Amino acid sequence: MTRTAIIAGSGQLPQILAAALEAPVYVTLSDVTVPDGADHVTARIEKLGKLFKALKARDVTSVAFAGAMARPKVNPVLLDRHALRLATSLGKGDDALLREVIATFEGQGFTVRAATEICPDLTLPAGTLWGRKPSATDLDDAARAQAVLDALSPLDVGQGAVCAGGQMLGIETLQGTDAMLGFVAATPASLRRERGVFVKMPKAGQDLRIDMPTIGLDTVEAVIAAGIGGMVIPAGGVIVLDHVAMKSRIEEAGLFLQAL
Repeated sequence: MTRTAIIAGSGQLPQILAAALEAPVYVTLSDVTVPDGADHVTARIEKLGKLFKALKARDVTSVAFAGAMARPKVNPVLLDRHALRLATSLGKGDDALLREVIATFEGQGFTVRAATEICPDLTLPAGTLWGRKPSATDLDDAARAQAVLDALSPLDVGQGAVCAGGQMLGIETLQGTDAMLGFVAATPASLRRERGVFVKMPKAGQDLRIDMPTIGLDTVEAVIAAGIGGMVIPAGGVIVLDHVAMKSRIEEAGLFLQAL
């Protein structure tokens, strides 16, 4: 039997994938929740060679990266030759670093699998609309936020933006989506023409096997707290967790989520 290893960060996604796989190996680089009874391997980013040996000894032929992961603090004294290759990419943008991660695992003979290959129903099909129907202003704001993200995409900045009444209220950067939505929440009402729309989407050329954008119920709550009127995502391009709970909360709050 060949097996898949889940390189697990925080959040629900690693456990969702584990439930969908036969005899997965659970790999953690930090302190995250591990399912009861899982075949668990703890690893250090500086000792990738040791991790590769452990995975091969367990008949692992593929890996899936899942969950939120912060850039690790690296002890340069401990770096093995595999980790040294990655360490040279730590100062680059996220996309460049993640491409190097993929190349490192593939170089050891592992196939890198997307979360959506394992669980295809994690994304939403085109035409999905939860909650209210977006207004013409909402659609204009969504289009402008998307245009800004498209323009910034070659610079490897972020995956989310908020536009309200034609004005940009927030653009996701290194701090992440929650920080951006918190910044929008703190924007005085006097500076806002409309409630606005939050757009979440991959960057152009982004390898979705390892870093597909993800939203969940926490995202909805942050959007509500920020006073935003709705969300737009690309069909098949964003992982959506807790479909039933998200849809219910969006409808209850008078928001909308549209997949285009």
